[in-house]
Amino acid sequence: MRSKSIRLTLLLCCALIAGASATRAEIQFLQTHQIDPDTRQPIGPRGPGGVYVVPIPRTTVFFDGKRYKPGEVVINTAERRLYYVLDDNRAIRYGIGVGRVGFTWSGVKTVSHKREWPDWAPPEQMLKRRPDLPRYMRGGENNPLGARAIYLGSTLYRIHGSNEPETIGQAVSSGCFRMANEDVIDLYSRVKVGTVVHVLQK
Repeated sequence: MRSKSIRLTLLLCCALIAGASATRAEIQFLQTHQIDPDTRQPIGPRGPGGVYVVPIPRTTVFFDGKRYKPGEVVINTAERRLYYVLDDNRAIRYGIGVGRVGFTWSGVKTVSHKREWPDWAPPEQMLKRRPDLPRYMRGGENNPLGARAIYLGSTLYRIHGSNEPETIGQAVSSGCFRMANEDVIDLYSRVKVGTVVHVLQK
């Protein structure tokens, strides 16, 4: 608790030193959001007691290393988990949100590019289903793509963050894979353009 208090105090001091007189709203914002250490952008809301809670905590687990190479990503849609393969039969396991019924898919893709705090423009197919959606949104804490996006091949599918952390572990997307912002930032730091991504349905 003390380290969290010190960190918050430092953040508030930085805001004041930067020449901004921190308003009550700004102080409350700092108290209730986790800050990306690289960009100083907010990651997402904290839970009860001001603690940021990842819906499904990531953990390192035993993983069969015979089928997949270290550095590859394995997504198990049915399990609603994503694995980043390490050496010595281990992997980092993350909770994910997956495509709803009729929007799941499987196959092997490679990471084509990566974006921090990506902008979002809903594809035409989505706009036909949801004409109420905005045509374009700049990156930021309210953007559905969250803090990071990892693009899969030439498809419209991505592994991305989310401004709805409560949907992690559910089947709610149009085929993309959602992660808590804290987790997608961690995964983003590990994968490279060209990383192989295996998407399984079983």
